[in-house]
Amino acid sequence: MIEARHLRVLRAVAATGSFSAAARELGCTQPAVSQQMKALEASAGTPLLVRTGRETRLTQAGEVLVRHAAGILAGLTAAEEEVAAIAGLRAGRVRLVSFPSGSSTLVPTALAALRAAHPGTRVSLVEAEPPRSVEMLRDGDCDVALAFRYGAGHTAAEWDDLVVRPLLADRLVGLVPEGHRLADAGSVEIAELAGESWIAGCPRCRRQLVDVCEEAGFVPRIDFATDDYPAVVGLVGAGLGVAVLPELAIESVRPKGARTVTVEPAVEREIVALTLPDLAQVPTVAATLDELSRAATRA
Repeated sequence: MIEARHLRVLRAVAATGSFSAAARELGCTQPAVSQQMKALEASAGTPLLVRTGRETRLTQAGEVLVRHAAGILAGLTAAEEEVAAIAGLRAGRVRLVSFPSGSSTLVPTALAALRAAHPGTRVSLVEAEPPRSVEMLRDGDCDVALAFRYGAGHTAAEWDDLVVRPLLADRLVGLVPEGHRLADAGSVEIAELAGESWIAGCPRCRRQLVDVCEEAGFVPRIDFATDDYPAVVGLVGAGLGVAVLPELAIESVRPKGARTVTVEPAVEREIVALTLPDLAQVPTVAATLDELSRAATRA
């Protein structure tokens, strides 16, 4: 295998005409130059230099290698500078995927702080709910996935192959129309809403709603289902039913015509940032995880 350090020595020998002059230019010893030239010739499988008296000249193979060495070393230098820029957060990118309520609350704060601290870093954002977002991470379609899970809705090994950065616990709250009989209640038992018409959110939240209601002794009558949280709030505000939503989802929506109430027993979803173990060492990814943690603390 031809190594870049050997190419640099070959170019110096070709430019100066001798091992000793090349050694002086490179700041090393003449035996070191001779040893590296022997290693390069062994890698090339053919002589590259011919020594006649005090003169050293290139063979035809040596001339070919020197001709290509300039482009190879220039490309390597450019690559080293680009990698150094990425390592120093002067450049680089991170691909982020997030669920909608995270996109409207945690993500803007985190990305604004990231851009202010590291203006050379580029971030792209797409939306997907878990488990699709987690699949995208494992498939290499993103670098960081903002995801959530409910306590009873996952197995212990669900994210064992990933780096998990816990962000916050997001409690579910009730949402009822302003004129509802429980609109002024500070806290309600979920069983008190047993006979209501329900408006459900995303598939994972929908399953959690059914599980919570069944534990309270009833099956919710879901008349409307939508992944769009503003639509859920709008339907409740129009008096078409009640809902249970994460606090983070309500934070970015003005609940016009609707009231929030604390629901008992308390149910929380765990919000985390996920990445792959190797990606966690990449400076742009590590910086993004740090800013998401800070945004969650502020939230």
